[in-house]
Amino acid sequence: MVQLNPNFIKHIANELPEHLCLDEFIAICDKPLRKSIRVNTLKISSANFIQLMEPKGWQFEPIPWCNDGFWINHDEELQPGNLIEHIQGLFYIQEASSMLPPTALFDGISHPDMILDVASAPGSKTTQIAALMQNQGLLVANEYSASRVKVLHANVLRMGASNVALTHFDGRVFGEYLYDTFDAILLDAPCGGEGTVRKDPNALKNWDISDVTAIADTQKDLIESAFLALKTGGTLVYSTCTLSQLENQQICYHLQQTYPDAVEFMPLNDLFPNAQAACTPEGFLHVWPQIYDSEGFFVAKIKKTATVERIKKQPKMQKNFPFIPASEKQIQALTQYLNASFAISLPTDSFVMQRDDEFWLFPDSFNTLIGKMRFQRIGVKLADAMKKGFKVKHEAIQALVGTTATNPHCIELSAQQAQQFLMGRDIETTSFSIENQQWLSQHPQGEMLVSYHQSVLGVVKHLGHRLKNNLPRELVRDNVAFIE
Repeated sequence: MVQLNPNFIKHIANELPEHLCLDEFIAICDKPLRKSIRVNTLKISSANFIQLMEPKGWQFEPIPWCNDGFWINHDEELQPGNLIEHIQGLFYIQEASSMLPPTALFDGISHPDMILDVASAPGSKTTQIAALMQNQGLLVANEYSASRVKVLHANVLRMGASNVALTHFDGRVFGEYLYDTFDAILLDAPCGGEGTVRKDPNALKNWDISDVTAIADTQKDLIESAFLALKTGGTLVYSTCTLSQLENQQICYHLQQTYPDAVEFMPLNDLFPNAQAACTPEGFLHVWPQIYDSEGFFVAKIKKTATVERIKKQPKMQKNFPFIPASEKQIQALTQYLNASFAISLPTDSFVMQRDDEFWLFPDSFNTLIGKMRFQRIGVKLADAMKKGFKVKHEAIQALVGTTATNPHCIELSAQQAQQFLMGRDIETTSFSIENQQWLSQHPQGEMLVSYHQSVLGVVKHLGHRLKNNLPRELVRDNVAFIE
């Protein structure tokens, strides 16, 4: 049973638009959310994913504001997060409303080269942006909470996002350190979470207006900093999963009052069919949960129409950047290894860096940020140098191997074999069909790939009688499910 604080009800009754009913708002707050997912187009098309899952009993209803988002129905006993398809990054379990901010960010923008996601964890919007960027350009994903950085990193790797650089800072530093840097910025701000009550019945149990005003002060600082980090002509999307105007409209007005000659609100009335049902007079999306049967959400799109003066001077450059460019000889040897062993070709909009015996792939756009601030993780770790040759990293396989349908170094697993692989077990060659046993007997022993649904799962070492599992220990799962 949902717990709605009486003070919250009194407060929100004064903010509810005239065409909406308070009783309907209260009623829907007690109704469970519809299950929704986003297909990861870095690994599979939506059409192919639907074709894959419909025979397994899944039903799909398109989410109107996200081309690759769907409300789903399936066996109630099923845990989608334990499915092989989820573990291999074919889809992300994401609330429908949270797909709105990246959609708004990309509306009318073609091929942004530099994007900042100020508050990224757990990674639903970050990986959605990476997919919309098609892994091109650079996406800086920041997370202030140390414990959540690890979750963010895991999701970035699972979804095969290769153009991401992770940072771990208070979001208020970006206007200072990366002034006038980004083509587009998403600030999905920390908030009171009033729109999440359908997911968390206790979210509003202890609601207090003082907490709302306190967090609004932080939001004002964050939006100012993000605006300074934005290039002139660039766009900023400000979003929250809360409902009070104090954390939404008022934050946007604050920015406009701070920079009256540089802020233009960009209406979102035509972002998707029937968007006007949730739009304010300014063109902000104020999504009340009863409008689309979703979480409550707020989205504003802001254009920076003029240069604004930076508040502080450019900080000193960071010293001791731990990477150096790989030599041409090293790059040639690494490229030959990856292509000969796994049919991997390195993207042309990237460069190879070295740290000790590690080789990393950085997006070209990152070059301009070297030394400007400290990064937790950049791009993709390709391989470790060994005494003889290299050893590929799992994240490189996830990010750089496309469909395995024509990959000469990969063998497709059955559902049971894929389950065993993800549970960290070796695969006996006798468990394959006669045809695949013959293929393995003719394939050179050593490293090779295994896949499921023609999407790569990982690396094995072909020993003749078995395929030795090389899945990183931290990715081994105890519970892996599949649907026949």
